[in-house]
Amino acid sequence: MAARTGATMTMNAKSILAIDQGTTSSRAIVFDLSGHIICSAQKELPPIFPANGWVEHDPEAIWLSTLDVCRQVIAKAEHKGFCVSAIGITNQRETTILWDKETGKPLYNAIVWQDRRTDHFCKKLQSDGLEKTISSKTGLLLDPYFSASKISWILDEIEGVRLRATNGKIAFGTVDTFLLWRLTNGAVHATDATNASRTSLYNINSNQWDEKLLEIFNVPSSVLPAVKDCAGFFGETNTGLFGKSIPIFGIAGDQQAASIGQACFNTGDIKSTYGTGCFVLMNTGDKPIKSKNKLLSTIAWRLNGETTYALEGSIFIAGAGVQWLRDQLRLIEKASDTEAMARGLTTNDGVYIVPAFTGLGAPHWQSDVRGAIFGITRATGSAEFARAMVESVCYQTYDLLSAMKEDGVTPKTLRVDGGMVANNWMCEYLSGIVDLTVERPTVMETTALGAAYLAGIGAGLFGSFEEIQASRSIDRQFNPSLSAEIRTDNLQKWHRAVAATKSFSE
Repeated sequence: MAARTGATMTMNAKSILAIDQGTTSSRAIVFDLSGHIICSAQKELPPIFPANGWVEHDPEAIWLSTLDVCRQVIAKAEHKGFCVSAIGITNQRETTILWDKETGKPLYNAIVWQDRRTDHFCKKLQSDGLEKTISSKTGLLLDPYFSASKISWILDEIEGVRLRATNGKIAFGTVDTFLLWRLTNGAVHATDATNASRTSLYNINSNQWDEKLLEIFNVPSSVLPAVKDCAGFFGETNTGLFGKSIPIFGIAGDQQAASIGQACFNTGDIKSTYGTGCFVLMNTGDKPIKSKNKLLSTIAWRLNGETTYALEGSIFIAGAGVQWLRDQLRLIEKASDTEAMARGLTTNDGVYIVPAFTGLGAPHWQSDVRGAIFGITRATGSAEFARAMVESVCYQTYDLLSAMKEDGVTPKTLRVDGGMVANNWMCEYLSGIVDLTVERPTVMETTALGAAYLAGIGAGLFGSFEEIQASRSIDRQFNPSLSAEIRTDNLQKWHRAVAATKSFSE
């Protein structure tokens, strides 16, 4: 719709701003109504590691970086003749923030989804025989990954917070809720069904906060946000932020937003997003599937009061592993260096990295396991490390898809997105390891695109998912080319490395 053409452009063409607040950065992207990117801005978000297994963010850094990138892209879009008509928000899920309802000031750093400090608390609930109750209501496992135990930790460990919460003076939110509160200057305390479903406090069957779960985690209901559909009116931005008020019409957690951006609208459609972590989601239709292999049942989206569910597998470390090679080991200058380094080797030379920096996610769910490296020799260098890290993401994806297969689900095609899939070598190797065709979309920012689609539906700019699906475009397909012998051998060695890593942690 209305891009610059020569000296003329259509003024005030409608566009949608997607806020994509992730674990490693805050991004803002403006899309036209055809789903094409008009402009974008990104700002890295430094993590905080106060102790072993603890991961935090400064909530003010989350807010200020988000505000900065939004202002940048709104100005760029207006310069190109576009008017931002609606905002959609997508966010790192489970990350937990508590703040004062009167001042809006956070009471503690945001506790990130990767954080493992509540492991002992979760194990205590497990030993009390409560995991079955929690799982049956939420579709989740009893794990520090989810928000409820993080909320409880802040309430108990930060002086005076529990009393103030009991008196109704404290608000809880995942990142979407915190941003919505700030954007509306405290006028709206709300979330959407997808983010609510990741807290361990929300009953995904009845679609409401659950009194029994609140009792188990000792969380007062007064801190909770209202839960809305993913598309609809959430409020308007304060006029002082962007010089005008802009309506917010869509919210979804990052992985659910990516599923929408990938047009996974049919039962059985599956996507895998490679960002900080890796998350595989499969549309299971109007009923949740209970996994026998430690996968999660979760809400994919809720529109017009009707819920669509998904089966999910979560890998904690994907792109974060490449970031570790860059920032901690300084073996690469930028993430894209890994493609040439991996392609420059004929084999992995027997080197395997198990990147359990914050524990192992699905299908293991062992929070106390830590990372390990196997097979290094005097000849091992930066290229071998780079290839081993990228390979580890492919092996972990194989393990997730194998678990799904055991649950009775066998995908025919894997739709991929996220920063890592710009690496052609990774996509080729992934296709060979999982033995499936891998599809990479033309617009790889599918998480932000999904948020934009939701905002567009909420604002009436898009009519339906069918309209969105018709515009889906594939950049490239990758077909399996790895020999069965190499595939089997590499997977066997990977599984031995995982077993040894788990054994060492025990």
